[in-house]
Amino acid sequence: MSGGLYSTEVNDFDQTLDLKKIKPYGDTMNDGKTQISFTLPVPDGEEGIEAAKQLMKKMGFENPLVVFHKELTKGFTFFNCYGSCTHTVDYTNIHVPKVESTRWSMSETDDFIRTHIGRKIVVVGASTGTDAHTVGIDAIMNMKGFAGHYGLERYDMFETLNMGSQVPNEEFIAKAIELGADALLVSQTVTQKDVHVKNLTELVEMLEAEDLRSKLLLLCGGPRISHELAKELGYDAGFGMNTYADDVASFIAQELWNRLQNKE
Repeated sequence: MSGGLYSTEVNDFDQTLDLKKIKPYGDTMNDGKTQISFTLPVPDGEEGIEAAKQLMKKMGFENPLVVFHKELTKGFTFFNCYGSCTHTVDYTNIHVPKVESTRWSMSETDDFIRTHIGRKIVVVGASTGTDAHTVGIDAIMNMKGFAGHYGLERYDMFETLNMGSQVPNEEFIAKAIELGADALLVSQTVTQKDVHVKNLTELVEMLEAEDLRSKLLLLCGGPRISHELAKELGYDAGFGMNTYADDVASFIAQELWNRLQNKE
């Protein structure tokens, strides 16, 4: 959002807004009204309701109210609660690392690659390690894509291979070498105990050991992936929720062009 414009528009609505001290908005500005849901490992009853209220107070909510509660199974209860948040954040001091590229349409990306790179870009993608989910990598790679955003297979100027799920990092790298890949896409959808971090780190280390890391664009994506995390782990970019093949394709084309320019 543009800070000045955003601030002006909202302040026209309510003069009490302070972007240095923002809190949730319910009925009136700064009332902090929040809905929160959680499950506690306790029986459904008055003691459980009181436990939920006390927990909300420790979270920083005033006037906690349990509006719905239901036993999920014996000894476990789901709570739906309301309360007023007492904490604030300084919106003006928030800086989020983001992928630095312009999102283009499929035709714009194809035209750019055709004009500036002059050949198809080779991309290999997979859900690596123990990850058995293909929804993420299919959304980016497959021709039909997702939510009206066509995957890289549909682009004229990409040569792609989707290796699917549970692909060992060794096989992933071997296929990249065989095809002369320009970019590797790694999808990590659902993991426990940060297995995705271990697997993503292992891939970077293996590429570095083979002296390949600097020769490839390395991207990762998934619901638990942020650009900040990706960079920390040694990747060129990370694509999380609400990103599509357009974002990935545009970044690959622009970043590859930038690298080719720097070599000259």
